[in-house]
Amino acid sequence: MNEAPTNTVQRTSVPEQQKAKGNDGWHSIASTVLILLLAPIIAIFLTVFVFQSYQVDGPSMEATLHNNDRLIVWKLARSWAKLTHHAYIPKRGDIIVFTDSRLGQFGQDPDKQLIKRVIGLPGDKVVVSNGVVTLYDTQHPNGFRPDASLPYGKIIPITGIDGEWTVGNNQVFVMGDNRSNSLDSRLFGPVNANNIIGKLAVRVLPANTIERF
Repeated sequence: MNEAPTNTVQRTSVPEQQKAKGNDGWHSIASTVLILLLAPIIAIFLTVFVFQSYQVDGPSMEATLHNNDRLIVWKLARSWAKLTHHAYIPKRGDIIVFTDSRLGQFGQDPDKQLIKRVIGLPGDKVVVSNGVVTLYDTQHPNGFRPDASLPYGKIIPITGIDGEWTVGNNQVFVMGDNRSNSLDSRLFGPVNANNIIGKLAVRVLPANTIERF
């Protein structure tokens, strides 16, 4: 007579079970420590290369941005441009954060970070006359008025400080939206692209003014 097969169960001894639990515990601790070590490194990496939070200080970008507005500035495009040894040139009308050592000439901290709007691009001739901004480039040899043709222009007041400026290679010409109260390229000239930190992406606070740019 054939015997029915019997199911066999291999039992783990108590010491082996304790050893397995001990290993799991060490693995859990090691994972936690690794996460704690990597978290600040990842945060620093994101802040330096990808995006950063800023708070507006001053009225130079009113009525688009106001004092104490909390912003997210996108830095990845600038970081990629530096990595590939290219100049980062934002689009006309973009709002950027940058530094300029010439601020010291105006009693400002030369390391201070400013936020302004890009008006002129490389090769442009910027003319301010009688409160009006006119740009001349290869596509518009007869000139055009960016404040009248781009969406942001609806809130721009009359522009003071008459003058003419030529924007060089790897430079941008910037102005604050509050033209009567803004330290910008009309005073210190075009900004070198290497000094650009990033482009405004989102206003996150106050909550009732959240806006994507």
